[in-house]
Amino acid sequence: MNRLFILALLLLLAGCAVQPPLPLNEYPPAAPREFRGAWVATVANIDWPSKPRLPAAQQRSEMLALLDRASGIGLNAIVLQVRPAADALYPSTLEPWSEVLSGEQGQAPEPAYDPLAEWVEQAHRRGLELHAWFNPYRARHHEAKSPLAPNHLGRTQPGLVRKYGELLWLDPGEPAAAAHTLAVIRDVVRRYDVDGVHVDDYFYPYPVTKPLPAGARKDAKPEEVDFPDEPSRKRYLAGGGRLPLTDWRRDNVNRLIEQIHRAVHEEKPWVKFGISPFGLGRPDR
Repeated sequence: MNRLFILALLLLLAGCAVQPPLPLNEYPPAAPREFRGAWVATVANIDWPSKPRLPAAQQRSEMLALLDRASGIGLNAIVLQVRPAADALYPSTLEPWSEVLSGEQGQAPEPAYDPLAEWVEQAHRRGLELHAWFNPYRARHHEAKSPLAPNHLGRTQPGLVRKYGELLWLDPGEPAAAAHTLAVIRDVVRRYDVDGVHVDDYFYPYPVTKPLPAGARKDAKPEEVDFPDEPSRKRYLAGGGRLPLTDWRRDNVNRLIEQIHRAVHEEKPWVKFGISPFGLGRPDR
C-alpha cells in the first residue's frame, strides 16, 4: 500500500513538473503597494499636540501614541501638517514657530527640540513614511489666539497678505507670495528626510458672504464678498495679461502646483508629491 501511494505521488509530481513556465510577458503585473495613510492635523490643535503649552515630554508622548496606533492598525504613512498658517512646526529662518506648540506664535517649544525631525525619525523606526503637509495660502486661522510674530509674512510683507472673512490669506496672484511658499517647501525637503510633500487647501478660499439684513425674506440668498485681490489683478492687467478673472485665478493655482512639483524633485527626485483633491458634487455646490 505504501509503495503504491509513493508511486502515485511521484507520478503526480512528475505531471506537475512537465508544465512549462509562462513566458515573462504573460505573468500578471505585480500589485502596487497600497498607500494607507492618515492625516495628523496640527492647526487649532486638532490632532497634535492636543493643546498648546504642553511640555516637550508630553508632546513627544502624544506623538509616539499616534505613531504606535498608526503602525498597530496597519498604516504605512503619516501626513503631518507642518505649515498650518505660514508658520512652522520645526525651526525655520523663513517663518515663525506655530502657536500650537507653545501658545505663542514665534516662541519655540520648552525645552527646545525639533518636532519634525523627531516625527520623521520615529515614523521611520516603525516602518511608516512621513509626508510633510503644507498649506500654501492660509496665513492665519480663525481660531488663532496669539498675535502675529514679528517675522510672520503678515508683518514683514503685509502687501502679500489679504484679509478675507475671519482669516488671512497669501494672495495667489502675488508672485512673491508663491516664491515664499516655494522657498519654505524647498527648505523642508532639503533639510529633512521626508518621504513626501503633501498640499492641502491649494485653492482660493471658500466664498465669504455678507450677513442678511434684519427682516430679509426666508428665501433670500446672502451676497458673496469677492476675494480682495485687486492690487495683484491690476498689476497683472497692466503687464499685458489678458485672462478673465476666474481663469487668471485658476492659472495662479496651477502654476504654483507645477512649481512645487518641480521644486520637490529638483531637491530630491525620490520624494513623492501629493495633493488632496477637492471635488464638487454638483455645480451649485
